[in-house]
Formats: sequence, C-alpha cells, structure tokens
Amino acid sequence: MSLKFSYSLIAPFYDAAIAGASANIRKKNLLNLPQNGNLSILINGIGTGLDIPYLPHAHHYTGLDLTAAMLKRASARTGELRIDLVQGNSLTLPFSNESFDHAVLHLILAVVPDPLACLSETARVLKPGGSVLLLDKFLKPNQKAWFRRALTPLSAQIATRMDVVFEDVLAKVPQLKVISDEPVLAGGWFRAIHLIKT
Repeated sequence: MSLKFSYSLIAPFYDAAIAGASANIRKKNLLNLPQNGNLSILINGIGTGLDIPYLPHAHHYTGLDLTAAMLKRASARTGELRIDLVQGNSLTLPFSNESFDHAVLHLILAVVPDPLACLSETARVLKPGGSVLLLDKFLKPNQKAWFRRALTPLSAQIATRMDVVFEDVLAKVPQLKVISDEPVLAGGWFRAIHLIKT
C-alpha cells in the first residue's frame, strides 16, 4: 500500500486521532517562528492543517502535502492566512534552492519512506541562517526498541515509521545544526527539535 493511498483513506479520521494529543506541543514549537516580518515559510507535510491555527499571520506560507484529500481539509482552516497549498512529494520538493526563510516539519520525517531525502530536500530549499522546526517520534542512538522496530515494516506501509534515529539522519545533512532538542511526549519518544542551516 502506498502512503499516498493510505493517507487518502486516513484523511477523514486523521484529526480525531492526532489533533488533541498534538495541539499543545504544536503550539509551543511554533512559538519558535519569528512573530514579525514578512518571511517565506514552508510547512513540509501540512496534512489537514493542524498547525495553521498557531502560525503567525505576518508571514507567507507554502503548505505541501502528498495527498489532495489532506490538502482539502487544510484549505478549510486557512482563513485569512497567506498560504499556498501545493500537492507534492517531500522527498523531491518542487521548489528552488534557498526559497524559504524557515521550514516546519511536524509529524512528517518519521512518516516518509526516506527521512534522509526529506531532511536533505528541506535543507536545500532553506536559506542560510534559516531554521527547521521538527516534531516527531525518534529512537535514540543505540536504543534497542525491538517492538517498535518489529512493527515498522507494517506501520510504515500504513501510516508511519517507528524506527527512525534522528541523529543518524542528521549526520548526513551537515549544513543543519541542532539549536534545541526537547522530549515532549511518550517518555521522550516524541521530540521537538530546532535546527539552523549554517
């Protein structure tokens, strides 16, 4: 089953499963965006638009998602926010180098089949000095987590991976550096990570 197909099926139920548990940590993480200015910000994997209520209105946003079903739900949340919704693949972003001042990746890096390609592409389209705000579930380096790893072949086909070690991915994208890394949910399985492009 492809992620595009599975997330098209999941779209009507996604908010009920995710919205409540993630609302506060989304809001807190998005406070790391500049509140003023007129910046260009990529929401890579915007899904149904659960980040939209917490985005500063001063900026222009581009929200990308793989499925039309998710983008349709996101469009209902946009209100007066300046945002373009784009259907596309996070692994091969349809944007020029250094197009964005900042990027948000909430619950996408552990969803895609190739986290390295997703993070590398995000770095490519980010201007030097720009930040990446991550929120996702990651294993720690050398963490056994046999059950999560065993479930990944199935869960990755339906909705998400459970075996992504963030440090292993980041090591191959050297232009991104960690500013902060905080455990936020499920005993530190979910982390809010702030990166900057040097």
